[in-house]
Amino acid sequence: MIRFLTGAVLPAMLLAACASAPRQAAEPGGAAAPASVAVTHAGPAATAELQPPEAAPAAAPAHSDQALPTDATADATAAPGDATDAEADFAALYGAPADITVDGNGGNARPAYDPWEPMNRRVHAFNNAVDRAIARPLATAYVAVVPQPLRLGVSNFFDNLGSPVTFVNQLLQGRPRDAAQTLGRFLVNSTLGIGGLFDPASDLKMKRRREDFGQTLGTWGWRQSRYVEVPFFGPRTVRDVLGLGADAPLSPVRQIDEDAVRIGLQGLQLVDTRVRLLSLDALRDAAPDEYAMTRDAWLQRRNYMIDSDRRHHDDEDLPDYLIDPAHDPTVPAGAMPIPGG
Repeated sequence: MIRFLTGAVLPAMLLAACASAPRQAAEPGGAAAPASVAVTHAGPAATAELQPPEAAPAAAPAHSDQALPTDATADATAAPGDATDAEADFAALYGAPADITVDGNGGNARPAYDPWEPMNRRVHAFNNAVDRAIARPLATAYVAVVPQPLRLGVSNFFDNLGSPVTFVNQLLQGRPRDAAQTLGRFLVNSTLGIGGLFDPASDLKMKRRREDFGQTLGTWGWRQSRYVEVPFFGPRTVRDVLGLGADAPLSPVRQIDEDAVRIGLQGLQLVDTRVRLLSLDALRDAAPDEYAMTRDAWLQRRNYMIDSDRRHHDDEDLPDYLIDPAHDPTVPAGAMPIPGG
């Protein structure tokens, strides 16, 4: 009898008690019922694993005062690279524009205005291919064959021929004192310097400067312009491309009617310009992004010179690598063999 009560009646009473117990409110969507069934048939360990998770305290509501970081916040807090000396000098001259990137040391650098970067990179790759196949080997052979004193005379000659362009643009920029010095330098080197082959004007403390109409447009207010890479002639901005049209008629080389002589001089000037940049080849070849390095270095130098012109700064306020025209990679307007002159 006791075995009957234990084996049949007692389980029946337990089942009846479970059926008559009040049910707890189920979660929306009926998710609680399957969970209870799973817990009934599972062991103690599985029961612990299937307990409903507690509310996550880290989840912030939409109206919380602590807003989640946005992409802009992440960009602003990202650690940028260390600023170079040129970037630090650039920030000191221009201050802190609204769209700058601030580095950890407090240095500022204005980002390059390069909305045509995909096209510019393709042109830059083309220019590099031409440079490695033609320009660099010619410059290397020129250095190997032509003695250094003669190469210096060629550089002085072309620097002197650029004086009329500099003179006119200094007048347009409202710098008559600098224009008078440039004119005096041109006359001294053209006479005492035997057509500009020698540079006695520098011995007389007459500073060598280089100006063009692109810089003049910058001093007149066209401060920021799109960067553009010109086939065969490298870095420019839209402002500087337009400036070429004003500078070209002032170049003495372009006034030569004989095509063979004019093109020969223009070719020699291009080789001379490339020789001045040979010292930068190792740096360019080692750069992780050679296009960005060339673009940023050229724009920084260009902006420095325009700011110096606009504020009538003495050149002594600028770093040496910005003063010496020998470090200027810009191909002069007179060296560009445009058809018709």
